[in-house]
Amino acid sequence: MATSNPIKVAVLDDYQNVALSMADWSPLDSRAEIAVFNDHIAERGALLERLRPFDVVCAMRERTPFSRDVIEHLPNLKLIASTGAANASIDLKAAAERGVDVRHTGYQSTPTIEFTWALILAMTRNIAAENRSLKEGGWQTALGTELAGKTLGLLGLGRVGSAVGVIGRAFRMNVIAWSQNLTRERAEEKGVQLVDKDTLFTTSDVLSIHLRLSERTHHLVGAKELAQMKPTSRLVNTSRGPLVDRDALVAALQSHRLAGAALDVYDEEPLAANDPLRALPNVLATPHIGYVSEELYRTFYGDTVRNIVEWLDARKA
Repeated sequence: MATSNPIKVAVLDDYQNVALSMADWSPLDSRAEIAVFNDHIAERGALLERLRPFDVVCAMRERTPFSRDVIEHLPNLKLIASTGAANASIDLKAAAERGVDVRHTGYQSTPTIEFTWALILAMTRNIAAENRSLKEGGWQTALGTELAGKTLGLLGLGRVGSAVGVIGRAFRMNVIAWSQNLTRERAEEKGVQLVDKDTLFTTSDVLSIHLRLSERTHHLVGAKELAQMKPTSRLVNTSRGPLVDRDALVAALQSHRLAGAALDVYDEEPLAANDPLRALPNVLATPHIGYVSEELYRTFYGDTVRNIVEWLDARKA
């Protein structure tokens, strides 16, 4: 149904410029004016200036945080349509106080689980370096590392961590796990050996992180924990950057205290152009694409359209 006052909708951080092709936005025809932004704005003043005219903001995961300060300075904002089942970067209390509705979409962990193993295999078999060598006219440059018989350590055994463990067992790895709340019953249910924190770090050949970021888990992997790891060990993080003390990790990698790291997440995103993690030869770095798959994006944007339509209908009721 047409309306004489269409709402203004901002779709943020569409890095791949695919938002409008991942869903049928026609239910919003004549009901909304949609603006898609492919760039990321981190500076507060510029962000507020961009978003001030909009009634609805479509947030892609946690790429653009909505703190109390941001929410309170957007007088037209009425709905935050966020992708994912939850978004820790939205101040829900501030939104509620301002009468801003917050809605979420469906989510599945499959892309992150698969991508974690893409990183592990690429790192242990030097795939990026060998590909670069071949394209530059070279040939074999290094020895890879087999996974069979090695120990996969899981820091966290939730939905993603437990599935990563299943695949680890298929590679005939010894799979161990620890987290602050992990019980022996949960570990046994997932076919994983529960160990203490020290054992996790001292014995893992590949340590993969699968925790939610909170005050309790911030910098849970610090200088002490990295020093406990074997010089041949590798660290993988597809969860959240601040789970690991970045400076301690850079130091361990620069000194070759660790054999390597595969990282998809960082303290600040996008990663600064001069960040040392971009240049370290023993780092396999990707731009937070663990969840970036066509199938999940279709879920994200399809549910986003539905959420906006339902919100509009509820306002009319």
